[in-house]
Amino acid sequence: MSLADHIFIDMCKDILQAGVSTEGEKVRPKWEDGDFAYTIKRFGVVNRYDLSKEFPALTLRKTAIKSCTDEMLWIWQKKSNNINELHSHIWDSWADKDGFIGKAYGYQLAVKHCYKEGMMDQVDRVIYDLKNNPYSRRIMTNIYVHQDLHEMNLYPCAYSMTFNVTTEKGSEKLKLNAILNQRSQDVLAANNWNVCQYAVLMHMLAQTCDMQVGELVHVIADAHIYDRHIPIVQDLINRPVYDAPNFWLNPEIKNFYDFTVEDIRLENYVTGPQVKNIPIAV
Repeated sequence: MSLADHIFIDMCKDILQAGVSTEGEKVRPKWEDGDFAYTIKRFGVVNRYDLSKEFPALTLRKTAIKSCTDEMLWIWQKKSNNINELHSHIWDSWADKDGFIGKAYGYQLAVKHCYKEGMMDQVDRVIYDLKNNPYSRRIMTNIYVHQDLHEMNLYPCAYSMTFNVTTEKGSEKLKLNAILNQRSQDVLAANNWNVCQYAVLMHMLAQTCDMQVGELVHVIADAHIYDRHIPIVQDLINRPVYDAPNFWLNPEIKNFYDFTVEDIRLENYVTGPQVKNIPIAV
């Protein structure tokens, strides 16, 4: 049983058993038929994944590693806010007629800021500090920019990464750790998708900066299961589980901006059947 499965199952059971229902509250999301989308939620969920031990892809069902990586690279590498530069269609509901989602996600990472060392965007600043000042406690990104919220078609859910480098006894390489902060998460639709995205990001940054991967800590302020997802989740967490897959990253790539989805793969990835046609609240 992979650790990711264990964490996911325990989290879902905790939400279903000890969570608080939003039924009757004034909620924003609606289902496609116009009904309000209520949830069972838990506040302040914290999950820890040791990437040095295994890659945290669920085996309960398949996580589409190339698709979630494509979205991550769309935000972090292309720094785009146009869905026409993204292969999946998960952002279509929030895009305008030209494909833009407003000043959100990749747009914010592309904004250059003035530092003592010169003008850099947030991604380049992270890479600069990891290479030149790895023990800094100030290596972080933040795309929840209040002054631009009114021009975002969707407020960022996963909004901040804080990187922290440690030494590993007996190792010549430094260890890259990170905290992913998320204000809100649809656990069924997005949990492992986000976890895998940022696990891949950490592997890429570690290789770029000649480090090894350490812990990914995922902090979710509002972890919720939608009312229409409850039977799907109950079925999912009672499935058989398998060993974690092996993660492969092309060792030839040393520049973060050179990575593509073809430079990653999951080997020996055995999973249960895919969950199809999950209703999404908007």
